[in-house]
Amino acid sequence: MRTMRLVIAAAAALLLGAAGVAHAAPTTPLPVPYNFPANLGNQLADPAGSPPGTNDWSCRPSTAHPDPVVLVHGGFASPQVEWGTLGPLLHNAGYCVYALAWGGDPLPAPFTSFGGYRSVKTVGGPELSTFVQRVLQSTGARKVSLVSHSFGSLVDAYYTRYLGGADHVSAVISLAGLYRGVTVPESMRVNPPGCAVCTEPLAGSELVRAINAGGNPYLPGIRYTNVVTQYDDTVSPYTSGLVPGRPGQQVTNIVVQQGCPQDWSNHQAIIVTRRTGAFVRNALDPAHPVPVPCETVIPSYGGVR
Repeated sequence: MRTMRLVIAAAAALLLGAAGVAHAAPTTPLPVPYNFPANLGNQLADPAGSPPGTNDWSCRPSTAHPDPVVLVHGGFASPQVEWGTLGPLLHNAGYCVYALAWGGDPLPAPFTSFGGYRSVKTVGGPELSTFVQRVLQSTGARKVSLVSHSFGSLVDAYYTRYLGGADHVSAVISLAGLYRGVTVPESMRVNPPGCAVCTEPLAGSELVRAINAGGNPYLPGIRYTNVVTQYDDTVSPYTSGLVPGRPGQQVTNIVVQQGCPQDWSNHQAIIVTRRTGAFVRNALDPAHPVPVPCETVIPSYGGVR
């Protein structure tokens, strides 16, 4: 009888162990394209959809990565167009990843979910606030990390400074950001009615001044990383996103060409390269850095290997 009990106990242990292993087995990694045309393909295939690896509302953060990541696209863009690389990359790295569609109106396919052209103050910032609250409630997390591109950097900055976001954000990572605004010759400026993206990003605009009140856009308790390219063909000057921090502020400024002159990333390509992906991962988890590769990058396309 004692022998039988031992056999049963051993069998039960094996079954429970097998069940535990099956439960803990990682999911199959998603493919990660490192080129911008793949993002455009996502938009054409599923205009209203979410980029691969994002917006899984059943996701629960791990102990290793307790803060969900919220991706904030730029002007005249959409989640599908911008986050076809970082979405699956961060998902594969073990993060709960969410991609916000902000500042748009319903449009016909294939432009469904295009946005980033309405006011940051009255639309973009409040929409990000609502989205972050949904992420926190869904995941049970205390804070999120924000990753933005271009005009999205102003959305992040306005939300954290004026809409209570500082209490809910641990890190802000801007890619080709424009904290200081862009400089556009007077002869090239346009201001069609309702086009906030035509005026709010301009250097000296009311929004840019508000974001930099006190000298810069940074707030205590938040870790900032700014990644830019010297070949930016949209943000001029490209250093607009490299605002220095003051003593006590946690600010890291990166130009992708430093240490990698063959990286010819422009405004679009910077969000789809392996190099940028590594910078983002290291900014999210500085205690466990990954190697930062260097490869040839073709403007408006992406990495070449």
